[in-house]
Amino acid sequence: MSGGAGAPERPEERQRFPPPGKSFPISALRQNGLLQALVRGAEQAVGAEISEELQRAQEEWEAVEEIQSGLGGTSAGAAPPISFNEALQYFQTADLAECRVRAGPRALALSRGVVLKKVRATARRRGLAALVRFLFGPPRLQPQLQGERELALAMAQCGLDDNERVHMRILQTIYKKLTRSRLGCPRYGTHWEELGFQGTDPGTDLRGTGMLGLMQILYFVMDSRTLPLAREIFQLSQHETQNFPFCIMSVNITRIVLRALREEHLSRECNRRQQVIAVLNDLYAAAFLRLYRVWKRQRKTVADSGFLLKELELSTKKKPKQLLKSLEAYVNRNPAADDLRQPSPPSGGDSRAGEEIPFTGVCDLQLEAEGETRPI
Repeated sequence: MSGGAGAPERPEERQRFPPPGKSFPISALRQNGLLQALVRGAEQAVGAEISEELQRAQEEWEAVEEIQSGLGGTSAGAAPPISFNEALQYFQTADLAECRVRAGPRALALSRGVVLKKVRATARRRGLAALVRFLFGPPRLQPQLQGERELALAMAQCGLDDNERVHMRILQTIYKKLTRSRLGCPRYGTHWEELGFQGTDPGTDLRGTGMLGLMQILYFVMDSRTLPLAREIFQLSQHETQNFPFCIMSVNITRIVLRALREEHLSRECNRRQQVIAVLNDLYAAAFLRLYRVWKRQRKTVADSGFLLKELELSTKKKPKQLLKSLEAYVNRNPAADDLRQPSPPSGGDSRAGEEIPFTGVCDLQLEAEGETRPI
């Protein structure tokens, strides 16, 4: 008896049609040939109608996929996440002399003709300051580490470039990691404001830190040890009353640790570890950890940010080793050894120590000339 209810199901039917109550995803329809088989039925009278309808549906699906891919219709949103090491290798081999700081005429004048070997790595000291530095200051960075420090400073002069695929992958990876989204996002839009940028274009908020500002966020979210912390801080930044712009705060912290590097406050630790960028990244994460703890426990708001950033700057210069130990204790989950102490008030010797430093977006900050000190 052919065609009976008990007739066995042919293997090809099982491959082409889903079991009852279950549907195939769009990609599966394309792979198993079901869509193509229906379209080929256009030669039949009824099949022609179905084929036309399926063709429209297919075009709609492709349009949806193109929108989801992000970056204004390009496929960059579908690109795999980029690791910090891969991005760093790109900058190590890139022609950084072509980088330009997008921070106005003054910064552009400083950046024109920049060659990696000519990037000044230290703040210039004269007179008594130079003598005190020689007698009592931190040790100088060892010669074999100079190139790595110059690379970090060069990245800080490199602006975000829409035509550089690696730059776009860095941006997309940060978005996906912080939002836990599997989809990409457009290059411009209000979704960047939700991450804590000032506007629809993250590139305008990187003044003074350039791609180093994004690279440090990338390190923060791609390192398995610090990703939980990054997400906790990002969650706090969305708080109803304690909210703050996450990415703008991050860029400010990058500027702080970059200044500590230029003034050679990190040379001792860099010499000990024989690394520069890794020390810079760890100090960035450690500073963010300190800020997060104080902000959460003392119920700080954006109005307090200027003072806290000033305190953070003093800590990165005077006590970088203490901050790094605190981070190490955090990632090792050792509360007994963790430094949970709140930052002490600034010493009375500084006439500006008690002054409230206004919190400003990076767009409002000008690139510093060599040796020039300016509050964050």
